Amino acid sequence: MGQQQYGIDADRLMQYATEIKTVAAQGVQVAVVIGGGNIFRGVQAEHFGLDRVQGDYMGMLATVINSMALQSALEKMDVPTRLLSGLTIQRVCEPYIRRRAMRHLEKGRVVIFGAGIGSPYFTTDSAASLRAIEIEADVVLKGTRVDGIYSADPEKNPNAVRYSRISFDEVMEKNLSVMDMTAFTLCKENNLPIIVFDMNTAGNLERLLAGEDLGTLVTMAGGLARAANALPELSGLPPQVGNLPEQA
Repeated sequence: MGQQQYGIDADRLMQYATEIKTVAAQGVQVAVVIGGGNIFRGVQAEHFGLDRVQGDYMGMLATVINSMALQSALEKMDVPTRLLSGLTIQRVCEPYIRRRAMRHLEKGRVVIFGAGIGSPYFTTDSAASLRAIEIEADVVLKGTRVDGIYSADPEKNPNAVRYSRISFDEVMEKNLSVMDMTAFTLCKENNLPIIVFDMNTAGNLERLLAGEDLGTLVTMAGGLARAANALPELSGLPPQVGNLPEQA
């Protein structure tokens, strides 16, 4: 996480916690899904000669470690937080129960979802999409190290063009990389907008929810109604519910 090749970067962790605290204080209901790639990725297992399923469970535990770190950082800032896990780890976090998660959000608590969906072969993106649908989030905010969706990899192609708005169908037609296809299809089929933005630039989360034209908005063709509930830019209303998938 952050500038380090491995492990958790304390500065980046505190930046993320500060960003979340700021928007939560404005009344935005925030649920977070955080990855574990800074510790272990399930897909690495086969390279080590390990069973893929075992590797995926190891990856889920890595997300729990990151989730615990973020929870601790938020609580040090006096932000009420609950960690819900797709795996049963009673001494560390609550088991994921949809109604309980929604109740925590209603009470103004930041909810962190750890351990993915609790099953192998599903990515963190899939967990973010599924949980967002289950808790009836207005939008999925995918925080990455790039500032949106590009026509090509901007780190490799200096001529790549960033899209400000794009439809689900266009993403699929152009074969653009947003998230894994399972996660992307879940959002498309449930008409759940996605915003891809640069989470590593301080203040971006607050500016995004304030209506600034940051990142890339993915919606159904011509349909911005649901995203309008979360983005003042589109509705003139204060933000309601956000779901933030954090990539570790």
